[in-house]
Amino acid sequence: MSLGLIIFLIILGLLLFVVEFMLIPGVTIAGIGGAVCLVTAMVFSFASFGTQTGLLILGITVLVMIVLTVLMLKAGTWKKFMLKTTLDGKVDTVGAEEGRVKAGDRGVTVTRLAPGGKVLVNGEYFEGKSIDILIDPKQEIEVVRIDDNKLIVKLINK
Repeated sequence: MSLGLIIFLIILGLLLFVVEFMLIPGVTIAGIGGAVCLVTAMVFSFASFGTQTGLLILGITVLVMIVLTVLMLKAGTWKKFMLKTTLDGKVDTVGAEEGRVKAGDRGVTVTRLAPGGKVLVNGEYFEGKSIDILIDPKQEIEVVRIDDNKLIVKLINK
């Protein structure tokens, strides 16, 4: 077996490992193919050139693998592959600060509150949560308090 073919198998195996590590995480065809290429290259180098040359090629391959691993683990390498956009959106708040909804406001359930669902208060749709019981749709409710982004409501007895 020629030295050129052994070097080609080593380079192909290393490239497949880089693809496996950087682009396709997990155990896939690229990782298995890389391992097969490297093992084949090592077997052929020992069989064709003897123990001393085989160990030399093995040592160089291991050294190159270590250098590649260190380069891949450096933070600068990953920045080239990272998504650079930021998400500046936020969850729609209930609007207690703006006065859109306050305790005591009345509305109607849009979906069944079991215990959570949609409510319509002051002409706007919000996430609502029943205090104690399940409330069917189209029932009149009253806002008791506001927790995070949910209106805590109770059924108004008619």
